Amino acid sequence: MSIARLASFAFSGIETLPVEVQVQIAPGLPAFILVGLPDKAVAESRERVRAALTGLGLALPPKRVLVNLAPAGLQKEGSHFDLPIALALLAAMDIVPREELAGFAALGELALDGAIGPVAGILPAALGAAGRGLGLICPGAQGPEAAWAGSIEILAAEDLRQLIAHLTGRQLMTPPTPPALERDAPPGPCLSEVKGQESAKRALEIAAAGRHNLLLVGPPGAGKSMLAARLPGLLPDLTPAEALEVSLVRSVAGLIESGRISARPPFRDPHHSASQAALIGGGPGARPGEISLAHRGVLFLDELPEFPRPALEALRQPLETGECVISRAAAHVRYPARLQLVAAMNPCRCGHLGEASRECGQAPRCGEQYQAKLSGPLLDRMDLTIGMAPIPPGELARAPSGETSRDIAARVAAARRRQVARFGAGGPPSNAEAPLEALTPLAEPEALALAEQAALRLGLSNRGFTRCLRVARSIADLAGAERIARPHMAEALTYRQRLRQPQPVN
Repeated sequence: MSIARLASFAFSGIETLPVEVQVQIAPGLPAFILVGLPDKAVAESRERVRAALTGLGLALPPKRVLVNLAPAGLQKEGSHFDLPIALALLAAMDIVPREELAGFAALGELALDGAIGPVAGILPAALGAAGRGLGLICPGAQGPEAAWAGSIEILAAEDLRQLIAHLTGRQLMTPPTPPALERDAPPGPCLSEVKGQESAKRALEIAAAGRHNLLLVGPPGAGKSMLAARLPGLLPDLTPAEALEVSLVRSVAGLIESGRISARPPFRDPHHSASQAALIGGGPGARPGEISLAHRGVLFLDELPEFPRPALEALRQPLETGECVISRAAAHVRYPARLQLVAAMNPCRCGHLGEASRECGQAPRCGEQYQAKLSGPLLDRMDLTIGMAPIPPGELARAPSGETSRDIAARVAAARRRQVARFGAGGPPSNAEAPLEALTPLAEPEALALAEQAALRLGLSNRGFTRCLRVARSIADLAGAERIARPHMAEALTYRQRLRQPQPVN
């Protein structure tokens, strides 16, 4: 009887769970049995492994082959168990030295000809292997991604034949190296191309400076989507720790190409037909949704009321906690979701509420019904709400160009640096995450008195009061002020408004 073992991983969100692949070849009727609570993709590994070995000119021994994925009570999902099963089987057949596999974990999908295909989760698997003092065997195309884990031994093979040659000492493979961190933002649209809308531009700058949630309300053609598309050009680079968090989510989703990791904040803009599972996460394998793919970046929801109501309501908890929990009967999967929500909407279904010559015959009731699709708790989580009115064509043609994205991005970067210096390394990374007790000592008594009076008059919730202080702190940072003054608070309160129809500019 021959037994071989090889380490691998299962995934729970971006966390790795160690799995040991055990292969036993024992006397008995010829059989290839796979146990250990495998899903359909894992169960089909038997045929892929059998075909890959046939492509190498090998055949399974005419004995009882038992593959166990331990621990047996953990659900195993995904095709990445193909490679560790094949390698452990080759070790049990004494084709590959077992001691050569003792210090490695393995992930990879096998083609029928023995080629090793890419799989999701290589980066967290490499970090998990490094934490356990192991090297990693992975597909050749994903070697640069695994190399980001640091000084661990990486074997990135194109096929089983190349891997066997290395493990038996006939041909050594070159260790992969990670590519350079991408920091340069791709050229995008400039904010100077948006004519007029100075109030909305100001709100966009404040939102970028403090990572605040922003809601743009206006009729079709007012420039809501144009403004949102220019937000990425205002955002500074992520810190190395933030870039790693973002890359872990992208790796689990299988979105890292050629090992390229970017320091630019992600920008996700799903269509309003997206389901709750697509937006929040879930489905087969509890994959990350758009809110997790937008972690440390921006999630732009255009035509906000057109999204399914359950999907929008499911945003409420992640916006507050910065974490998305996908509950299943057997386990709870957690993904990070510390994001900046930017949304745009029309005031009503026809889009022309308040324009007597263009509004539909159901006004103003149509606007009330349309805006009622958004619940109060969701709107309470929007830090800034700004109404936008269309610019008359005559003024639009003569309007001068405004500030460029480069100039505004410089002010945003300076405001972000003030936040980091104020809160310290262990504090919140932005004003949008600052607790109330960290904000009140930074406000002048006149500013706090104005905020308290406005909270009573406007009926602000405790959450709304705190978010007003956060926005005021970002306004003060843009102005280079050490303390929140009354003008900063007054401006922040103007963005804490109910949904309303902006009037056309005359």
